[in-house]
Amino acid sequence: MTRDDKDEAEGTGRTGGGGISIGSISGGAVAQGERAKAEDRSERVGQPEAPPAGGAAPVPPPGNGGMAVGAMSGGALAQGREAQATDASRQLVTATPELLAAVARMREELAVQQRTAGDGLDEVDAELAAVQREAEVAGRTGRSRLARLRTLLTSGATAVGGLASLAAVVEAISRLVA
Repeated sequence: MTRDDKDEAEGTGRTGGGGISIGSISGGAVAQGERAKAEDRSERVGQPEAPPAGGAAPVPPPGNGGMAVGAMSGGALAQGREAQATDASRQLVTATPELLAAVARMREELAVQQRTAGDGLDEVDAELAAVQREAEVAGRTGRSRLARLRTLLTSGATAVGGLASLAAVVEAISRLVA
């Protein structure tokens, strides 16, 4: 009988130890054990790191506590009774001159568009303005914001389809957000 089996049989409340075996990690947070908490609130600039050439390093099996990771680029993992993982990280991308010029052109076009209820133009303009603000303050903008803007522009849910700047904005975003 192992110590973990004895602890369980005797009702000591102790659980297996050991665990966590990570082959590669670049940022993020990992915690293991009862009430473990892992939280990642980092801001990463640029593209996520590519996995190592030839795939992730071999990951040996974890001990009794569990958890194994082949490769991880940010995020949060927690394992154990009442464990909590929070990934509140932000992936930031550098706002390119092409993106900023296309966003400015679209905002100029939107300024003269007739608005109707439900056309989505105000929502698009607000997202464009947020991209401009973030770029002016920090020189970069959130990857999730760009992805949300691209979805707004390409979903057909807004009345931006006829704007001359549409293709340039979508193309500039697509270069930054895969």
